[in-house]
Amino acid sequence: MEIKRPSDSLVIMNELVMPNDTNILNNLMGGRLLHWMDIAAALSSSKHSKSLCVTAAVDKVSFNQPIKHGDVVTIQARVVRAFNTSMEVFIEVWAQNLAQDVKVKSNEAFYTFVALDKNHKPTSVPQIQPLSEEDQNLYDYALLRKQLKLLIAGKTKLIETPELKSQMEKWLNGEEKVLKEL
Repeated sequence: MEIKRPSDSLVIMNELVMPNDTNILNNLMGGRLLHWMDIAAALSSSKHSKSLCVTAAVDKVSFNQPIKHGDVVTIQARVVRAFNTSMEVFIEVWAQNLAQDVKVKSNEAFYTFVALDKNHKPTSVPQIQPLSEEDQNLYDYALLRKQLKLLIAGKTKLIETPELKSQMEKWLNGEEKVLKEL
């Protein structure tokens, strides 16, 4: 099986916030941003898998800073873990006011995509080899997020997810702080 680096799937997308993208407060509408993020994540997962990909889940979307009319939005998306047919894509959103030369991280999220073959059936995807400490953390926590989603959905039991069980025990025993990545 082919192994790729997270940077192999990197997509950087820019958008200019226009009046029809904003709400009555002149802020970018959340739904419009989610739309742009979904496009970037779809491109990243398709670039990684070399196949058509569809959105399976959107997790941990945070709206930390408002994005204003006239700002330039930069969306960075990259696959941080591949499973059998699915991939987790980490997305970071930056807003830049060009007139004031101010750029701030405004949002982030994790999207899950499934690769499809020519018959629109799930197909296997190349695995990921984390290279940096950040890549490794995102890679490790992707498995915990997947296991947690399956647990909440009733599709698995805690005993069947040893990584999640072990991490939860560390949190409960105060050995580690619960990280924002999960």
